[in-house]
Amino acid sequence: MKLFGIKTCDTCRKALKELNNVEFVDVRSDGISYDLLTRAHAEFGAALVNTRSTTWRGLSDEDRAKDPLVLLQEHPTLMKRPLIEKGGALFLGWNEQVKAALG
Repeated sequence: MKLFGIKTCDTCRKALKELNNVEFVDVRSDGISYDLLTRAHAEFGAALVNTRSTTWRGLSDEDRAKDPLVLLQEHPTLMKRPLIEKGGALFLGWNEQVKAALG
């Protein structure tokens, strides 16, 4: 199981604390593959982009209008976190549904 997030993200920290046998991938320093972003975007759509983030608020209207996959490659911190991959399945966020599915 892999958890994609940012080491300073409180939600990612909570997920890491509760999960066992998880590999953490910091998208800020390690990046995230275009293939994985494509799969995640196909499954979660617009929910994959965190439009409440500080990074989003700092973008120009021109940047915000870009293709979401391009935008996430340029600014990986815009991704809603955590993105968890387990056995080929993807999970987004850390809520009761995700906890139950992974538990």
